[in-house]
Amino acid sequence: MQYPSRQPESAFLRPRATRRFYGLPAILVLLLLAGCQNEEFERADGRVLDWESLRGHWVLVNYWAEWCKPCLEEIPEFNALDRSGSVIVLGVNFDGVTGQPLMDLGSRMGIEYEMLAEDPGPVLGWQMPVGLPATFVVDPEGNLKETRFGPQTEEDIIALINE
Repeated sequence: MQYPSRQPESAFLRPRATRRFYGLPAILVLLLLAGCQNEEFERADGRVLDWESLRGHWVLVNYWAEWCKPCLEEIPEFNALDRSGSVIVLGVNFDGVTGQPLMDLGSRMGIEYEMLAEDPGPVLGWQMPVGLPATFVVDPEGNLKETRFGPQTEEDIIALINE
């Protein structure tokens, strides 16, 4: 006498409640991992910037270009802010210059604050600015507080963070 062979039960043939039981933990793990992702961005010198390490600080992400005269005006202001320790300034070249050419350009322009080799905007959910200079102001909790266009002064930024 031959017995019929038993085929493995397909996930689609299991009762609905059982299917949910197997899928729910996987979904929860994926959501937890997504929430734990830490954003990292490459700096002009090739080192990595851990975005989470900036928590607890005001951060300015400033988009600039060599051909932008108002951008040149605000560089000394941002240098002073960055040196003060009350704000971390990150520069992003609007034209996409990277690597050693970016470092050389920043040096020629007198930029003393950190420059990023990549635009953090897309990862952080920001739209690319349509005008320059553009400065994204991030509060100590990591939330985008404001986007400012036009040259900023140290006084303007200090007033904003002291509101």
